[in-house]
Amino acid sequence: MKNDKMKQQYRINEQIRVREVRIVGDDGSIVVPIRQALDMAHDQEVDLVEISPNANPPVCRLIDYSKFLYQQKKRQKEMKAKQVKVEVKEIRFGPQTDEHDYQFKLKHAKEFLEEGNKVRAYVFFRGRSILFKEQGEVLLLRFANDLEEYGKVEGMPSLEGKKMFLYLTPKKAGVAKKSQQARDREASEAEAKENAKQQTTEVKAEVPANGGLFANAKISADALKKLTESEE
Repeated sequence: MKNDKMKQQYRINEQIRVREVRIVGDDGSIVVPIRQALDMAHDQEVDLVEISPNANPPVCRLIDYSKFLYQQKKRQKEMKAKQVKVEVKEIRFGPQTDEHDYQFKLKHAKEFLEEGNKVRAYVFFRGRSILFKEQGEVLLLRFANDLEEYGKVEGMPSLEGKKMFLYLTPKKAGVAKKSQQARDREASEAEAKENAKQQTTEVKAEVPANGGLFANAKISADALKKLTESEE
């Protein structure tokens, strides 16, 4: 069925009813009358295939039609394989989401964005909780800030009925820019590691080298022995 549809997309040989055509190939292209193009196809034992009917003049190729359809089918398959399917993943919050639940959902949102998917986060207001819509907006803005390295916000939080939405699209790999909060956190961690390293070095300096205590003890014992022998 698919091959039949593909065959209908292209005119070949006598189906091409124009005055002249442009024949393209590895060596370039030439414009010739349609009769001459058909004779060339006959001499080479191939088909005259119209690949661009809207061009002026129409563009054709001299190629075996079955081979041409196979190449087109293979090309379409390769292009389809290269296409990345982008999904929209939903993250749902309540207006009073606790910290543990927030961190759990934040982790999943990072994974979704790293995989190239969009994220639609929303706060659902049930009943009288709609009174806390400002609290929901603050929650979504915090969510967007924490994901600054992974996704780009499409717009400010918007209220639609009982739901307040926030949309994020993934950033391209290698383009993600660290937020100031992340840079400050990394700087603090690096400083803490350096301080810990210095403290460890100072403690080691105060402890005698291996055998230091035992060496001092041996010297004292030898001195005591000599003193005892001299008294005898």
